[in-house]
Amino acid sequence: SWMICTFRGSVTQGLALEVGETVQILEKCEGEGVFPVSYVHLKKATVSNRGPDETVVPLEDPIITEVTSTLQEWALLWKQLYVKHKVDLFYKLRHVMMELIDLRRQLLSGHLTQDQSRDVKRHITVRLDWGNEHLGLDLVPRKDFETVDEEQISVSDLYKMHLSSRHSVQQSITQNDTMRQRNSDPCRVPIQHHLLVNLKSFSYNSVGEDTDIFFSLFDLREGKTISEKFMVRLNKNGGPKNPEKVDRLCALFTDLSNKDMKRDLYIVSHVIRTGRMLLNDSKKGPPHIQYRRPYGCAVLAMSDVLQTISELKEEKDFVLKVYTCNNENEWYQIHENIIRKSSTKYTAPSTNYGLIISLQLLRGDMEQLQRENPLIFNRNVAITRKLGFPDVIMPGDVRNDLYLTLERGDFERGGKSVQKNIEVTVFVLYADGEILKDCISIGSGEPNVPEHRSFVLYHNNSPRWCEVIKLPIPIDRFRGSHLRFEFRHCSTKDKGEKKLFGFSFTPLMREDGTTLSDDSHELYVYKCDENTTFSNHALYLGLPCCKDDFSCSPSIPSSLVFQRSIKESFWIATQLSSTKLTQNVDLLALLKWKSYPDRVLDILGRLRHVSGEEIVKFLQDILDTLFSILDDNTDKYGPLVFQSLVFVINLLRDSKYFHFRPVMDTYIQKHFAGALAYKELIRCLRWYMDRSAEVVRQEHIQEALEYLFKFIVQSRLLYSRATCGLEEEQFRCSIQELFQSIRFVLSLDSRNSETLIFTQAALLNSFPAIFDELLQMFSVQEVAEFVRGTLGSLPSTVHMGQSMDVVKLQSISRTVDSRLFSFPESRRILLPVVLHHIHLHLRQQKELLICSGILSSIFSIIKNSSLEILVQEEVEMMVESLLDVLLQTLLSIMSKSQSQEAVRGHRCPQCTAEITGEYVSCLLSLLRQMTDIHFQHLMENFQSKEELKEFLLKIFCVFRNLMKLSIFPRDWNVMRLLTSNIILTTAQYLSPALHKNFTEAEFDFKVWNSYFSLAVLFINQPSLQMENLSPAKRKKVLDKYGDMRVMMTYELFSMWQNLGDNKIHFIPGMIGPFLGVTLVPQVELRNIMIPIFHDMMDWEQRKNGNFKQVEAELIDKLDSLVSEGRGDENYRELFSLLLLEKIEQETWRETGVSFVTSVTRLMERLLDYRDCMKGDETENKKIGCTVNLLNFYKSEINKEEMYIRYIHKLCDMHLQAENYTEAAFTLLLYWELLQWDKRALKEFLHYPAQTEWHRKEGMCRKVIHYFNKGKCWEFGIPLCRELAFQYESLYDYQSLSWIRKMEAAYYDYIMEQQRLEPEFFRVGFYGRKFPFFLRNKEFVCRGHDYERLEAFQQRMLGEFPQAIAMQHPNQPDEAILQCDAQYLQIYAVTPVPDSVSVLQMDRVPDRIKSFYRVNNVRRFRHDRPFHKGTRDRDNEFKSLWIERTTLTLTHPLPGISRWFEVEKRELVSYLSVVENKNQELRTLIGQYQHKQPQGNINLLSMTLNGVVDAAVNGGITRYQEAFFDKEYISSHPEDTDKITQLKDLMQEQVHILAVGLAVHEKLVHPEMRPLHKKLIDQFHIMRSSLCHGLPGLDKTNIPRGILASFAVYKRTHLRTHTYKSTSFGNLGNLLVLTDSMVLESPDDFYRVQVGPSSSSSSISPTHSVPSQMTNPIHSTIRGSPSLPDRYRHSREMLMLLPPLQGERPSSAMYGNVGENGQMVNLQKALLHQVIGPCKPCSDPNLSVAEKGQHLSLHFDAFHQQLSDLPPALPARSLRKCPLLPISASPISPQSLLDGSNSTLSGSASSGVSSLSDINFCTPASSSEPPPSRTDTLESAPSSQAWTTDQEDLDSPYQAIRYSVSEPVVLEAARLTPCRSQSAPGDQTRLQGPPLNLYFNQQEGCIPEEEAHMCQATPTPGPRPMLRKISQPMITATKDEPARVSWEHGVGQD
Repeated sequence: SWMICTFRGSVTQGLALEVGETVQILEKCEGEGVFPVSYVHLKKATVSNRGPDETVVPLEDPIITEVTSTLQEWALLWKQLYVKHKVDLFYKLRHVMMELIDLRRQLLSGHLTQDQSRDVKRHITVRLDWGNEHLGLDLVPRKDFETVDEEQISVSDLYKMHLSSRHSVQQSITQNDTMRQRNSDPCRVPIQHHLLVNLKSFSYNSVGEDTDIFFSLFDLREGKTISEKFMVRLNKNGGPKNPEKVDRLCALFTDLSNKDMKRDLYIVSHVIRTGRMLLNDSKKGPPHIQYRRPYGCAVLAMSDVLQTISELKEEKDFVLKVYTCNNENEWYQIHENIIRKSSTKYTAPSTNYGLIISLQLLRGDMEQLQRENPLIFNRNVAITRKLGFPDVIMPGDVRNDLYLTLERGDFERGGKSVQKNIEVTVFVLYADGEILKDCISIGSGEPNVPEHRSFVLYHNNSPRWCEVIKLPIPIDRFRGSHLRFEFRHCSTKDKGEKKLFGFSFTPLMREDGTTLSDDSHELYVYKCDENTTFSNHALYLGLPCCKDDFSCSPSIPSSLVFQRSIKESFWIATQLSSTKLTQNVDLLALLKWKSYPDRVLDILGRLRHVSGEEIVKFLQDILDTLFSILDDNTDKYGPLVFQSLVFVINLLRDSKYFHFRPVMDTYIQKHFAGALAYKELIRCLRWYMDRSAEVVRQEHIQEALEYLFKFIVQSRLLYSRATCGLEEEQFRCSIQELFQSIRFVLSLDSRNSETLIFTQAALLNSFPAIFDELLQMFSVQEVAEFVRGTLGSLPSTVHMGQSMDVVKLQSISRTVDSRLFSFPESRRILLPVVLHHIHLHLRQQKELLICSGILSSIFSIIKNSSLEILVQEEVEMMVESLLDVLLQTLLSIMSKSQSQEAVRGHRCPQCTAEITGEYVSCLLSLLRQMTDIHFQHLMENFQSKEELKEFLLKIFCVFRNLMKLSIFPRDWNVMRLLTSNIILTTAQYLSPALHKNFTEAEFDFKVWNSYFSLAVLFINQPSLQMENLSPAKRKKVLDKYGDMRVMMTYELFSMWQNLGDNKIHFIPGMIGPFLGVTLVPQVELRNIMIPIFHDMMDWEQRKNGNFKQVEAELIDKLDSLVSEGRGDENYRELFSLLLLEKIEQETWRETGVSFVTSVTRLMERLLDYRDCMKGDETENKKIGCTVNLLNFYKSEINKEEMYIRYIHKLCDMHLQAENYTEAAFTLLLYWELLQWDKRALKEFLHYPAQTEWHRKEGMCRKVIHYFNKGKCWEFGIPLCRELAFQYESLYDYQSLSWIRKMEAAYYDYIMEQQRLEPEFFRVGFYGRKFPFFLRNKEFVCRGHDYERLEAFQQRMLGEFPQAIAMQHPNQPDEAILQCDAQYLQIYAVTPVPDSVSVLQMDRVPDRIKSFYRVNNVRRFRHDRPFHKGTRDRDNEFKSLWIERTTLTLTHPLPGISRWFEVEKRELVSYLSVVENKNQELRTLIGQYQHKQPQGNINLLSMTLNGVVDAAVNGGITRYQEAFFDKEYISSHPEDTDKITQLKDLMQEQVHILAVGLAVHEKLVHPEMRPLHKKLIDQFHIMRSSLCHGLPGLDKTNIPRGILASFAVYKRTHLRTHTYKSTSFGNLGNLLVLTDSMVLESPDDFYRVQVGPSSSSSSISPTHSVPSQMTNPIHSTIRGSPSLPDRYRHSREMLMLLPPLQGERPSSAMYGNVGENGQMVNLQKALLHQVIGPCKPCSDPNLSVAEKGQHLSLHFDAFHQQLSDLPPALPARSLRKCPLLPISASPISPQSLLDGSNSTLSGSASSGVSSLSDINFCTPASSSEPPPSRTDTLESAPSSQAWTTDQEDLDSPYQAIRYSVSEPVVLEAARLTPCRSQSAPGDQTRLQGPPLNLYFNQQEGCIPEEEAHMCQATPTPGPRPMLRKISQPMITATKDEPARVSWEHGVGQD
């Protein structure tokens, strides 16, 4: 039953059901059930396979069931179309679904007739196939609109049904019907077209009189009307004169052929008014006299409307303008003038209104139209026929119409001054003078009339009417009837009389019995007057009607005869369309042959000159006449009658008369009475057969063979009945002799005789048609013997031409399709000869398409045969004769189809594909019919193993091609499944023979390999992958065939095991194919096949002692297969589990486990890579996954080729993402593998075959180009030098010049072009939902340009929309790591570059330094403040700690990816705020020492003020209070050393402040002197306060040698431990916090949140930072906030601080430190002391305007110092060497590759790198190097900015001394030796006396005599001569390097 109403299941245990669901009711109860019975409609059904898996099939029309299931399947897919935005198909499918529902409803109603039901089913199937095709579903094979069961039909028939169904989808319903008719009937009936014309209205209202409107079809090309006229009579108001015809003014123009539709047709409408003579002249004639007068004409070109009306199924309206004729003399051709647009001959209407008609084009025969369109025919539509017969004359179409055309006349004026107004009246009179009533039709649509009056042409004695009327005269009245035409002058005078003045006449039939000929006739005009009576018609019938009339009677007295008017004539034209009357004299003579006994031979000879239309009209009469003549005198008339009979029979072969063949058949069966005719017919037929080679021209006798035999057999039957079987033996003998003659004709060699070829071809074509006739007289065996003898007489193909080959096969094909072949006893006789001929053709590859059709028919017959024993014999015959040649033919066809060659005689690829499908279906049909007995006999029949081997190779090859080539379209799933089933069954039959004959000593690798390849292809077939099918379809397939993949897998495994020792032959060849099999997602299949890999490993281990081949092949194939979409996570686990379990027992267990583990890990990465590539993943994911896989291939598997492939894949991804730097580094990986060698390399990827040198050169150029696009010129310069060296060594100066120019350009770019510094972010991916390469790992990512933390966070959350943002920086616990979710943890980190000398050179421009801070960085840090122990509310510095995390990456950034995994984490708690503040002051003071007086010194002022007058947090006084207190010292004895260090630092800070104030005093503007004075005062107060705590401090004087304090550099040892710092960390934990706190005003700051669980920055979506950081008012052109570079390395700490009141929170993680949300005063003071209230503007990238607007700092004085070397550039080692400065000479022996690593620095969150803190010099001599520092950029060689660089000391050039233009300031400020520092051990000591440098305030130089203070111990030796060169202050321009180089290059004395 099925639901007719939705039930919600509201009752207890109720079953909720939806409308349309099907329910099987098992039990019905009276009480309350699971749903009410009224909600369902019960349907009858049958239940099969009762039980839990029973199937219920409703008892209804199968097509209804199919529609129901198909609509349910479409419904789901239909919704998906909307989701996928396939809107057009969505609406089309909805329309089709609604149509199907409506058609299904019509079928279910049960009210349709059989024809209607068939038509509805046809519409349903077309729509079902259309929808299935557009939705990508399977094509359903059907027969008679019902789905076929493939088990019940042959494969060949199934293939044809698929072809037919596919064609029906592509064609319309009508075209489909036409195709079926064409395929079923070689002489099909052409389609008849019918044009429906409906007059809606005549809106041309100016007539005002009654009108007659005539419609007809006019052929312009031939200039004649081709149809009758359709007439409409309207009254003067424009309505029909007959009220009953309202809305029924329509006509159907019938019998239009395809040829007619291609004519230049026009719909012509003539308008004739009935009224006054002149329309606008009331004087012309009295009103009561009515004249038919021409009015107007309208035309419509069919070519303009045919396309429109052909596509529509309803009527379409058109408007026809009515044109009036200017001259009535031209009226007869007004329509032609309008068509040709002869506008002078007609007048256009004043309006656009006219005739409104509707048109509709219909197709089919009349009976069909009447059934399909009852509404049209119920409107009394007027049937308007063609003039003459249609192309097809249907039997029973009785017609007798004479079409009369009143053409024109010539009349005398008759003495009148004006010409006459002539009207013609037409009468039809019988022989007795009676006027025949209703024998004149003016036009269809109106009743017939007894007379017709023509229209009148005004004042015209030579009128041309060209008016056509139809005379439907009864046949019995036709003979003796005549036409009379009366001519009257219509006077326009008052009386308006119509005066008769003459007449003409013509009889309809001549004396010889023929009718009036179809021609124009000139009739005589006889005079008469109004008083003349025609009561005695004999008076004028005896007169001649025309000049050709000789039948007049001379006996009539001349006095009674009408006088002929000599000068007057009248022309008419007639056309007879009659099936009963003839105009042919010869035909009439034949029918009346007895009247002319002497002319019989002549009459018979003239029959062939009679037209076909006349013959078919009188067919029965002609046949009776011929056989009566034959009976009269057989010997005399026999041959001529025979020839005449052949002529008539062949006439019926014409398609125009083909439908008269049933008339002939009926005549033979019911009317033929020639009982003795068979004797003469056999005799004549045999006579012609015997003389076929002699007669020059045959009379198409062989083509008439079918009907000749019908006459012979019917005649013999009549004779036999009449004589009770007499002369039976003579008849049989005559037939035998006749067949001998036929065999003789066919056996002749016809290659040299066209006549004989024609005879043989005609005979073969007609031969199969006589079988049914012979079966009436002979037994099946006898007829079969006749046929076998005849077919056996045919010569071989070698002795026949190609055209005869075709005819012969067509005859055999018709023989197989005949009823005779359906008898088993005849097949036993005929099959061998048929197979013999087919075998010959297949051997020679001739006429393959016809042969395949014959074989298809044979297989279809055998499949339907019920006699199993006979079928087995027939199959045995076919196997022996055809199997081998079929395989050979298929192999040949498949090879040709692959090369797009054509089969002989079929030159198009489509024909080749069709042939392939035909032969595949034939082979499959044969294999399907074969049983185990047939296979057994087949194997036994092979004479040798070589023959068996050849056969197996052929059949395996064909099977493989079937699965590789697209033999069957994708949607032919039924065909594909059946093919797979047959292949599987055949393989199961053949595998024992393979095992038996080709294993042991006779092992044949080729056959076994072919078998394995077949099995692998079979299992991987797309049509067998059950996982891709819908559940319902999967169940259907499994129920019918089972999982054929598993069955074949068992066969494959079994055959593998049978190989034994020969398995080694398939290692490693079959590893890839077997791996592909195991990747099929079927558990049972995988369990069977995966252990084979263990078997392979074991066999190779036995042979070679290892399994390297298995390992290598498995890894190679795994990559390609997984990338194709194969494999899954379950496979990876199963692969590892099964193999490890097998390997456990082996002696090579360790290597095996290692291999399996490695492959498993590879699969993890490959699956991740595939998932990223195929999904809509972001570029970052794809790049990260590719990097992960690339590294795995390099490090763990060492697969160089795969490694290189993924290098290029990764490079392409970077280029697509515009990561040019990363693309360059990626290509460098391949570049490093190449050598500068001439070794030839093969073509690889997109590289051509070339030498290794050229490939490396090309790659080098490409990498340089990418570095240029990525603005990393420093990385490109070493490569330029590398190329330059190669070019120079080859003397390729042109290339050398080019590369040198490029290198020079890169130097210019470095100095001139703007570059953005990226930010770096640490990202943690936690949870099992992440891909393997990300899961539970942390990375550092290099951000994009302008990208800040918030933007980066949003980008990452966009890439992982399912991820949850973690709100703290703490390491996640195990629960998060193992959960099935995604967690992201993101915060900013600061780059920590390694020691690079360029960062410590004060003369190097910041444009250069900034690159080294953020490039080639591997270490990053992140700081987090927290309180340890009890918090002191008065002084929180006591418990404030900073946790610093240092992250070390696996590779430096930038590299082959924008992010790399963290390799190591270190937690460090340390650092002194005071120490770092000292360093900051040193740097800032050093920068301002070279400024001009009264410049912009706001930054210096604010910084000094922030330290000296730390009003907010109390400054360093708080440190005194916290750590110099006796109580603290006593309670923390372990911090004694640290406290001592703190004292030294404070003392050092005082010295530095003194220098700073001195510089400030020099530069301060007069207006700012009060500020300076305040600073001096506050400095004294500060120093005084320190004196109490620091006893060693000088209380009175500022040390004169204060510059020596710059050499004091206290290094703090770093100790690494987890979450623990040194005790002295209490003093310094705020360093990173305060390093970057540069605020707009003293009050614009953030409070440090301190607590036991304090942490780092949040990635909460609501996270925000201060406005001056996220959107600075004065940002640089790089988009960076205006922060000084030295503060940027720890700016991320700003995000940890809480906002001020009213500000947005910066973090959701920290609570306020102070109570009530207030900042602790101590912290405020400290922040102010460290930071100061200034807003720095020291960014060197600021524009001039911005520098002026802000307090700008210029470092020009530092850009050029005493050095002979250019600035250092990083050179990422091409051999993985560290970075080092670029040497002075590009080809210097000091290779660029021998440097040390450079580190990068940058900001964590702002994207602005900090300026390198300039380190000051330490003494150059010491016993050991000082401890290194990793927390800042302060680690440097002993040669510092305040001394000569070590490179200067080692330089061969003399040092340059700058002149002193002003008095030396601070002359007494000497450099004092550092207390504990010594030069690094590897420093080269300076030979000779110390180099003294003078310090100049303006030029930034150190006096020479002071330089010796930089050396602890002077070293004796010669001293380089100094040259004093005066020069102005150097500015940073691109000409500087050249100028300085020139100055340095001054020669030595």
